[in-house]
Amino acid sequence: MVLQKIKIFAIAALSATLVISAPIQAVTPSPQMIEQFKTLPASEQQRLAKQYGIDPSALSGQTSQSNQFQQATEMPERYTSSKEQLSAKENEKNNLNFEEDSKKDELTFFGYDMFAGEPMTFSPISDIPVPSDYMVGPGDTLNVQLYGKDNREYSLTIGRDGNIQFPELGPISVVGLTFSELREYLGERIQKQMIGIESNITLGELRSIRIFIAGDAYKPGSYTVSSLSTITQALFAAGGVNEIGSLRNIQVKRQGQLVGSFDLYDLLLKGDASKDINLRSGDVVFIPSVGGRVSITGEIRRPAIYEIKSNETIDDVVKMAAGVNPGAYPKRSSIERYNHNGLKTIVNVDLTSAKAASKLAKAGDFIRVKSASMQYEDAVTLVGAVVRPGKYQWYQGQKVNDLLPTIWGDLAISADLNYALIIREVNKFGKIEVLQFSPGKAISQQVQSENIALSPRDKVILFNYDDSSINRYELNKLVQNRAKKIKSLSSDSLIGNDLFKAGFKSMNIDAAGSMMHKASIGGIVIPGSDKELNEQEQLIGDEVSKMLSNLFDDRDLIKLSGSMSREELLFPIISKLSQQSSPLEKAQVVAISGKVKNGGIYPLATNAKVSDLLVAAGGLVEGAYTNRAELTRTENSDSLSDINHIHVNINNAINHLPSDDLLLEGRDMLVVLTTPEWQERKSIEIRGEVKFPGLYNIRRGETLADVMQRAGGFTDFAFPTAAVFVRESVKQQEQLEIKKLADQLRRDIATRGVSKDGTVVNYSEAQLMLTDLENIQAVGRLVVDLNAIQVGIEQADIQLEDKDILYVPTTKQIVSVMGEVQHPSTHRFKEGTTLDQYLSMSGGPRERADDGRTYIIKADGSVMMPKQSFWFSSKAALSAGDTVIVPLDTEYKDNLTLWTQVTQIVYNSAVALATISGL
Repeated sequence: MVLQKIKIFAIAALSATLVISAPIQAVTPSPQMIEQFKTLPASEQQRLAKQYGIDPSALSGQTSQSNQFQQATEMPERYTSSKEQLSAKENEKNNLNFEEDSKKDELTFFGYDMFAGEPMTFSPISDIPVPSDYMVGPGDTLNVQLYGKDNREYSLTIGRDGNIQFPELGPISVVGLTFSELREYLGERIQKQMIGIESNITLGELRSIRIFIAGDAYKPGSYTVSSLSTITQALFAAGGVNEIGSLRNIQVKRQGQLVGSFDLYDLLLKGDASKDINLRSGDVVFIPSVGGRVSITGEIRRPAIYEIKSNETIDDVVKMAAGVNPGAYPKRSSIERYNHNGLKTIVNVDLTSAKAASKLAKAGDFIRVKSASMQYEDAVTLVGAVVRPGKYQWYQGQKVNDLLPTIWGDLAISADLNYALIIREVNKFGKIEVLQFSPGKAISQQVQSENIALSPRDKVILFNYDDSSINRYELNKLVQNRAKKIKSLSSDSLIGNDLFKAGFKSMNIDAAGSMMHKASIGGIVIPGSDKELNEQEQLIGDEVSKMLSNLFDDRDLIKLSGSMSREELLFPIISKLSQQSSPLEKAQVVAISGKVKNGGIYPLATNAKVSDLLVAAGGLVEGAYTNRAELTRTENSDSLSDINHIHVNINNAINHLPSDDLLLEGRDMLVVLTTPEWQERKSIEIRGEVKFPGLYNIRRGETLADVMQRAGGFTDFAFPTAAVFVRESVKQQEQLEIKKLADQLRRDIATRGVSKDGTVVNYSEAQLMLTDLENIQAVGRLVVDLNAIQVGIEQADIQLEDKDILYVPTTKQIVSVMGEVQHPSTHRFKEGTTLDQYLSMSGGPRERADDGRTYIIKADGSVMMPKQSFWFSSKAALSAGDTVIVPLDTEYKDNLTLWTQVTQIVYNSAVALATISGL
């Protein structure tokens, strides 16, 4: 009922207002009317709007007229000038990237966003304390409570004449009184005229006042606000200040006279609202145009565009921006300023000096606070196989054992205790030199020559003794996240990954650490892999190599440097040394290969000798020839370059004899030879029907007959004729030939659209045949005649290779028929049965069979062509274990002659795989 009465009252009040206003023009509803209108049903709203000629959107609060507004949902883009927007669009269109200019466009006007938004709906302020100096006026309500000998309560409204109608006291004039004066005056009247009565007087509902907001407000106009409203509340009501309005000189004018001004920067920067005065009815809040503006960016806490007043200095602007960041270098700041000719000039300024505090800021200035260098002045970088890699303080007299006091507490368990490097800058141009030392001798024994004194900005690198034992999961994960294009990474080495080889192509390092390709660092060339990398792989490799080049400054890589291989840690050093080379100075890199643990390219350490290079490579491995090694040196003269080969005794070099422990030069290459007649462990496996099957170690030159004798010969159930001998080198060669044939067939399919006889090639069937060919796995079977070897015929014997396999099957009593026959099958061997009879037993050839080219694969793997052998006719008998192949007639389909070879390979492979299925 109460709600219904309120709605009826609202309709009556709204109707009365509209009836009065209708004859003049379309009604402009007041804020109170809007609030009441929103409580009505939608049908009633439409009726009133239609009857009294009111815009329905105005009544629903959707117009921009005067004070009918909604709360803004987001910061409008009104403080970005159209020129700036156009410039940004042009740069984007032309793909231009000017970093400093883009930072200018990113700057926003300071302070405007605090008041930004659409003007808000009118909402009277009734729940805040009333100050004692509040000037009461018509419309204010007084709540008077009387107590004593009589208790009463009155709600008195100040009339238009400034009087209140107090029962028993009559009209009382309160015009021109503040609230405190009114309480005192009215209390005295009640006490004097109403004996025995005390009073308590408070303000009830406050009146609304109408003010004007003019100038460069977002929505200037007339606003109805609470009588307690201040300047800032009026700005909120008007949606703030537009982009050309001033925040530093908000003026309040009353009856044409300036009664106060408010600098919003005092509120925004200092929290000082002392000049945010209360407004009165009829007051004008005037926002003048903005004064001069100064932009400030760079290493500043609050980069923005600030409004300045006259006589404000550069130091004042820096304070407005909350000061400089810790990473700033204010001594080298700059100001872009227009001169008298309208041209830009650059003025350098030291923001830390007293001169900057007195230097006046000018409108249009663009202050750029420069950043400090990312380089460390007094620091030592520690990376590699250590417990706590990172940057450490340097101090005078610091040595290696000061940085790494203990082996067990500071070095990783996998650390190489014989080889470590110190990278030292020798001049201000970034040129480096390399110092080599032994961590074990420097830390534990404190050998003076190894415990090197450190210098500021030194990089200390320790390596893992065995790179294969380190966990690289986190490192590979980091690199993969950085280089999004890399789909997979080797768990052993980034360098070993095919994609990463592109980045190391100029470094000539492969996965094993040896030189690769024809290019070189400083002219060092060792032939190796000739694999070409495509453009995509080259780009990915370049991306990863750039990451490693920044190893000593990248905190994430430093943290995971203990998981890096020797080649990866050396990459940035070798790259830097290569860049330092010139026509007059050799690249300070050396190479080592042969019988050493970690062959590859190494930085040439100061005063390094042959023994030092051997230590860097991890030492010699088994089979190294210590009486002689070959040192290749490039000798440059004015007119030509020559290569010299120097013989070095490794034993003498290790024992530091001057005659062989030579001082190394840039681009030297040491090859550690293999001991003559040295061979690694080689073996052959014998399976099947021999007396002692198993794995047999072999020496160079040993033959199959020798091993068969060691195996005890054949058992009684052996079938030597069908023996299968498999060799890895033959398998690789066969696989290569199959690949070549597949490539040739692919070209023929693409080029032969129509055969000679006019028939069109069936590409779908040809593609199936090509797929079958590509999926064939080579067997590597080598035909051997064990019977001839067993009787001692030397011509039938063969020398063995590592990983050879011999399989001697049991006696076979079958003959197989495969290929284009009606029913491919295997038959029991019958003495005297001919080829034609076996074909008949399989149903005979099919229609598309090429029976004129039928061939037999003998049990030992050899092939016989019946029609081409004078001793073998179609009526001749076959042997146990033979396989008859009836090939496809390629002329039946088209004249792709390669198809004959394809079917032959398919059938032969099928027979071979079936034969050795027991391996």
